[in-house]
Amino acid sequence: MRILLIEDDGHTASFISKGLREEGHAVDQASDGKQGLFLASTEPYDAVVLDRMLPGLDGLTLLRTLRGAGSRVPVLLLTALGDVEHRVEGLRAGAEDYLVKPFAFAELSARLESLMRRERGGSERQETRLVVGDLALELLAREARRGTTKIELQPREFRLLEYLMRHAGQVVTRTMLLEAVWDYHFDPQTNVIDVHISRLRQKIDHGFDKPMLQTVRGAGYRLAI
Repeated sequence: MRILLIEDDGHTASFISKGLREEGHAVDQASDGKQGLFLASTEPYDAVVLDRMLPGLDGLTLLRTLRGAGSRVPVLLLTALGDVEHRVEGLRAGAEDYLVKPFAFAELSARLESLMRRERGGSERQETRLVVGDLALELLAREARRGTTKIELQPREFRLLEYLMRHAGQVVTRTMLLEAVWDYHFDPQTNVIDVHISRLRQKIDHGFDKPMLQTVRGAGYRLAI
């Protein structure tokens, strides 16, 4: 992908651009809003990573200007303002997604991948079967199996496993799970994720030689490929 990063903090910009380039993406950078708007308006990008608070022209004004000019490039908004009101404001300005600072690079990468899947037409939503190793999930029949063993899942467990399988091999954070599986755009300060992960791990790993559901300390969870 060709990505435009608009971020005025040099340390953050270096951290993001280095990670994206290591994943094989081409990255252009802008350190203020006016330069960012010029590049976004004149160059073809697959996605834009946009800081909300920028010198010269703030991120929301830049975003509204882009959308007003007819640009449909997917935008991931970065913000230090984590309350619901500011998030909603960013989405209504035209952002497809947002990420609250500080964040893990793995989460930023996963969100960009999600934006691009949606941009390509949401082909993943047309799948009827997910397979990771010997674990299979039938989306229409709502059935799960590991090898020849049928696994009984509650609706929320099924949704959690589906999300983990769609991101197999990747670290998914608690924030990602809260938003994708529970539709929470805030942290409810409960152990709901821990409880469901524990139940799911017991169901898909108990009695099998190779554990699949891993906890990545300080980062989140990963379904091993």
